[in-house]
Formats: sequence, structure tokens, C-alpha cells
Amino acid sequence: MSNRFGESFLAAVAMVVLSFGLNAQAKKMSNASNTAAPEAASAHDLTGVWNMNPTHAQRKFINSTYTAQPPDMTAWGQKKYDEAKPSNGPRSNPLSVTNDPVLRLCLPPGTPRIYLQPFPMQIVQTPKEVIMLFEYDHTVRHIYIDGRPHPPELTPTYGGDSIGKWEGNTLVVDTIGFNTKTWLDRDGHMHSDKLHVIERIHRVDHNNLEDDITMIDPVALVKPWKADLYFELKPTWHLMELACTDNVAFEHFEH
Repeated sequence: MSNRFGESFLAAVAMVVLSFGLNAQAKKMSNASNTAAPEAASAHDLTGVWNMNPTHAQRKFINSTYTAQPPDMTAWGQKKYDEAKPSNGPRSNPLSVTNDPVLRLCLPPGTPRIYLQPFPMQIVQTPKEVIMLFEYDHTVRHIYIDGRPHPPELTPTYGGDSIGKWEGNTLVVDTIGFNTKTWLDRDGHMHSDKLHVIERIHRVDHNNLEDDITMIDPVALVKPWKADLYFELKPTWHLMELACTDNVAFEHFEH
């Protein structure tokens, strides 16, 4: 790994850590005596560069997973979880030992794990689709909002096939058609090709975005796994280049 990439990586992580210090929930309540009320959310407009902005409680686990309590797993799901060797979270392993497919093989994180990668995303909208551009490894996600259904036959992919519709000012996204090469999170929770992800994405106000995620997988999970993620608008930011294939010496970041 080049020194330039190492410096950029550490700078990006530092920027993320600073942004994580802001509490998205607290932003929902303005102090009328000291600050102006936040701008109203624009209906059907999610555009902008967004960065994860977890609540105070989420900071304890958001580096590796979605909720403080683990999901209820089936016997299959528990077995796969026990076999995983993550390098994040309470079961952390050295990078030289981990079998995390993102770190060992540079495979795409998939949906919804891509949100847990500590880098910003940009949302772009057209009349037919909402496009999510992730800084991590140039990942692009297309959410079609033109009324089309899922194709009758889907080629399994990392991110799945996403279609959306507006319910008021909330974008409801339905995603299916996953392969089985990804983890649900960075802690090693697995999923099958039956994974079904439902998201409800809306602007809390002009500067804050909320994504309510439900993960359904009858093979891996006893019941749906639900999580709320929060993001803050970064109007002066732009996405940088980050290619996983440049990270051939990830272990050098170990202490």
C-alpha cells in the first residue's frame, strides 16, 4: 500500500470519527433560545453527500453491526456466525487471520452492509431512479422508482435488485436477488439467497437523513432484524477515490 493511500485512509477515518461525534437524534430537537429551527425537509428530495451520524448509544457498536443486541439466528445462521472471523467488533481477529470477504478478497460489501463502511455516500435523483454513490470502492446502487417490478428471473448480485416508491416523503425500497458472498454486517452475521431487505428512507429535516432497515431471511434469521441508521448532510464534501484493490497490505494498519 502506498504512503499516499495510507495517509488518505487515515484522514478519511479521522473525518468519520469527528462526524460520528454529532448525535443525529439530538439534531431533531433544536434549542429555540440559541439556534434557529432546522430547515424543513424537501418532499421527494434525498440529494446530497451524506455521512453516518449515529446516536450516542450506537457509537458503541456501529463500527461492526446495527444493533446493541444480536439478531435471533437460526441454527444455520448461528453456525455460519461461529465460523466467521471478523476483524471488527467484540470478536475482532487480526487482519492476517480474518475471513471477512471484504478484507480478504476485496468483494463488495453488499446491501445493507455498505452503509457500515466508514465512508460517505452521495445520493443523486432522476425521475426514474435514485442513485447511491458510495465512496468505498466506487460502489453504485440503482433504486428504480418508475413503477417497474422486480424482474421475474434475477441474476444474484452483491447489492441485489432494488425498486422503490414514495409514501409521502419516505422512499420505501424493496431489495431482493442477493448472492451469498457477503456478510450482513462487519461482525460476521451471514445471510442466504433468500435475504429480503426493506428500507424506509426519509429526511428528518434538511440536514438529517434516517434509514429504517428491515432484514428478512428465513434461512439465517428467526425473525426480521430491524435497525435505524442516521446520516448528516455534508454540503461542502465531495466523494474521493478509494479502491479496495489498492489495499493489498491492509495488515500494515495493525498496531
